[in-house]
Amino acid sequence: MFSMANATTPEENKAAGAAFLAENAKKANIVTTASGLQYEILTPGTGTISPKATDNVTVHYKGTTIDGKEFDSSYSRGEPTSFPLNRVIPGWTEGVQLMKEGAKYRFYIPSELAYGEQGAGPIAPNSTLIFDVELIKIQ
Repeated sequence: MFSMANATTPEENKAAGAAFLAENAKKANIVTTASGLQYEILTPGTGTISPKATDNVTVHYKGTTIDGKEFDSSYSRGEPTSFPLNRVIPGWTEGVQLMKEGAKYRFYIPSELAYGEQGAGPIAPNSTLIFDVELIKIQ
């Protein structure tokens, strides 16, 4: 967990996220893409293809802030969710294309690849987010 206890403004959220990602990038199992998305492979998966941005995918996921507060989870709802991959936040569109069916990844998504300055619902502006994503099916 990374403390955001003192992050109360969008600027402080952005600074806390940048500090978290800088520390996280030092871990041996973390991969950072050119866009700044970070990920780790929890389970490689058994599928042979990865989805394209225009594919529909079915996933299970859990989203938390960098201090561990869960804001959404298909696991909690008891069923996976399906959507066109190009209709979600950019960090998901990029990250899920790296996966194969059956894979489970953890994505560390900078605010600019998530909800940015607007935030969304319980997600404060400029929040870096963590998602555990399990790719169940590519349609």
